[in-house]
Amino acid sequence: MIEILTPSEVDRARRTGRLVGNILNTLKGRVQVGTNLLEIDAWTKAMILEAGAESCYVDYAPSFGSGPFGHYICTGVNDAVLHGLPRDYKLADGDLLTLDLAVKLGGVAADAAISFIVGKASSQQDLDLIETTERALAAGIAAAGPGARIGDLSHAIGSVLTADGYKINMEFGGHGIGTTMHQDPHVSNDGRPGRGYKLRPGLLLALEPWIMADTSKLVTDKDGWTLRSATGCRTAHTEHTIAITETGAEILTLPGS
Repeated sequence: MIEILTPSEVDRARRTGRLVGNILNTLKGRVQVGTNLLEIDAWTKAMILEAGAESCYVDYAPSFGSGPFGHYICTGVNDAVLHGLPRDYKLADGDLLTLDLAVKLGGVAADAAISFIVGKASSQQDLDLIETTERALAAGIAAAGPGARIGDLSHAIGSVLTADGYKINMEFGGHGIGTTMHQDPHVSNDGRPGRGYKLRPGLLLALEPWIMADTSKLVTDKDGWTLRSATGCRTAHTEHTIAITETGAEILTLPGS
């Protein structure tokens, strides 16, 4: 289903997006060496409930996961790039942490992810991974607007990733979002310009470039959820929810008042 939101629904999505951005920003400032992933999940739960919002993850049980997710945020460490199931692990100095969060407020969902180094970076490669995903996301957003096609966004994202030498996995990518978390259209992290669905004002998209340092292959952790790089290499993942407007694209998941 491709859902076009009304102006009032887009306005509600702005509130949801700010909440997601603020929670991720708060968590980034609170996480330090020694923080347990389960603490991050507990903090997230408290902030969601305090805002009167609901988690998109707790009861989420898609075909690619093992039963309901059961937690409030995805926490990926180092080689874990997607769907990181929180576990009893204390973060170490130099860990590359990805936090991916989706919530629903006022009947509309928003989804975002950030990657950052806990403590001091152990290698320039880790910083490069994160920076590449951030530039790829910015390129995808810049390509979005009324009349653009999904392939234009995919091509813009993929051009940045491939130019920096990374291989692209096409199994998972961005997606439509609205009154539910995952909708059509699918937004691959590479593609051909001029192809696919034509964007319209009121469409919400979650764009999420993610990469692994030396592979495009994923393996599923024994927890049934966490997706890791097949080689054990480092990974990064950055995501924003955007709204297509009459003149371009508006980022909804930035922190703000």
